[in-house]
Amino acid sequence: MFMKKITLILLLLFPISAFSAGILIPMDDTQNDHLKAYGVVFQTLEKGDKGNWLLNYKSGSFLLDYSNETAELCLLMGVTYKKVTEGEISDIYRIIEVENMERVELEKAPKIAVYSPPTNQPWDDAVTLALTYAEIPYDIIWDEEVLTGQLEEYDWLHSHHEDYTGQYGKFYSAFRTQLWYQADVKTNEAMALKLGYNKVSQMKLDVAKTIYDYVRRGGFLFSMCSAPETFDIALAAEGVDIVPSEFDNDPIDPGCETQLDYSKTFAFENFKITTNPMLYRHSDIDTYPERQVRFPIAEEDYFFLFDFSPKLDPIPTMLTQCHTNTVDGFMGQSTAWRKSYLKKHITILGQPDNFDEVRYIHGNLGRGTFTFLSGHDPEDYRHMVSDPPTELKLHKNSPGYRLILNNILFPAAKKKERKT
Repeated sequence: MFMKKITLILLLLFPISAFSAGILIPMDDTQNDHLKAYGVVFQTLEKGDKGNWLLNYKSGSFLLDYSNETAELCLLMGVTYKKVTEGEISDIYRIIEVENMERVELEKAPKIAVYSPPTNQPWDDAVTLALTYAEIPYDIIWDEEVLTGQLEEYDWLHSHHEDYTGQYGKFYSAFRTQLWYQADVKTNEAMALKLGYNKVSQMKLDVAKTIYDYVRRGGFLFSMCSAPETFDIALAAEGVDIVPSEFDNDPIDPGCETQLDYSKTFAFENFKITTNPMLYRHSDIDTYPERQVRFPIAEEDYFFLFDFSPKLDPIPTMLTQCHTNTVDGFMGQSTAWRKSYLKKHITILGQPDNFDEVRYIHGNLGRGTFTFLSGHDPEDYRHMVSDPPTELKLHKNSPGYRLILNNILFPAAKKKERKT
């Protein structure tokens, strides 16, 4: 009787929640809102707390130190969570130790920048949609900020459907009479003039080179849509005019197609550029013409995520954490990339079966890394100019958007030293 009274007194003084050592955020099919879960983790790191990313445990779950504030944040954001005791955490760690799993410590929330022109709206970019929905803060930067050294203030950079060749997305044929296209040209030309460039293509090349150097010296780059393709075209064509007169008022260099230097690129080599201004295509890196035959309807377009060993390959494992290994395809200015043009050091994270095509890739450059995901919007198969924004509250369990948010947390992760 005496012990029962003592137990009752302890429960009154210290409610059950006080004995909870952690908050487990499952990322399997039991999770109510996968996307908001990343926001909870990010905000927890922002306030100085640490956490663990449990790779391959319940589809890449998160374990945070328990606090009433974090629990309330989960409730407020509609994120499924479970209070766990020290004993339960020990059991989880034992499972991770013997299974194809790993735990990675999350140390500090990265400072995030999104490269975007002032004319873009937040819904023009799937990453800004994801960041906004997940309530993860970010700054917008553009050419002036990049070229004046402000990129060094950030740990992580995203670029979406930018055209680093200075050809305005190759929209000339279809949209040159549209006011938005003309405004985009004027905005870019004004910025080039302000920064002392004769051509937009020259300015964009220097931006691409600055971003390349940012990665080489330790930065994290995540890029989608046309940016990965045009990064490499611009870098390979340094010193060669590949821009038709319709864009910069002077002709291309004769034989420019044969003067590309693939040693300067991030991911692709041996590609052929498209110099016809009337064709909505930058190069044959994009497999779009061929895939029209292979994937005649959206329901047949999907790709698979590769399985990696988290104990041996923690980085690609982090980048592919998902509650499914099958992701619906989606189109963009660059819809998919030719596998045969990848450099040998590139890691393929996702691709369809039996086709010369990749959708999701990763690579190291110096002390930094880059990750490219093709297509424009994971939940809008054929996003057109002026289409309404995607409502992510209708897609809160989106596998494609999870891939984006894996990249947001990747810079916060530190590989845990394993005991021998």
